[in-house]
Amino acid sequence: MHYMALKVDFLEDVTLQVTFQDGKIIKYDMSQMFKKYPQLEELRKNRRLFENGHLDLTGFAIVWNDELDFDATSIYDDGEVVGHIETTINQQIGFLLAKTRDEMNVTQTELSRKSHIDQGDISKIERGIGNPTIGKISKLFKALGRSISLTLL
Repeated sequence: MHYMALKVDFLEDVTLQVTFQDGKIIKYDMSQMFKKYPQLEELRKNRRLFENGHLDLTGFAIVWNDELDFDATSIYDDGEVVGHIETTINQQIGFLLAKTRDEMNVTQTELSRKSHIDQGDISKIERGIGNPTIGKISKLFKALGRSISLTLL
């Protein structure tokens, strides 16, 4: 599963705090990767470079320059959960769709073909920026062989 980041904050030393689409806020110390990826040590040497990082357009990586980037999923998997934000229903549905599709090893292109829904629309839904109808959501999950139900809390 690839986890999409919504926001990144640059904390003390080379520590990041990243907010993800599922609402988790995760703290991650980049120095733990210096032995594996020595080029990342430049982030400690150059505070300005570190603070000028940003999320890529997809939210799947943090980018500093052409040579320095880091996968958001590694942060999600190996970082420390320090909080949680409330997410929109569109973000929750998007996360659930992406997670289900990933667990079933189905690409967006394959899901598009099975559901007859444009791949670009699927991408927007998964990123939480689409505004799908209940019918479209149902159609996507049905194409994955799953049904979806709503529960009032």
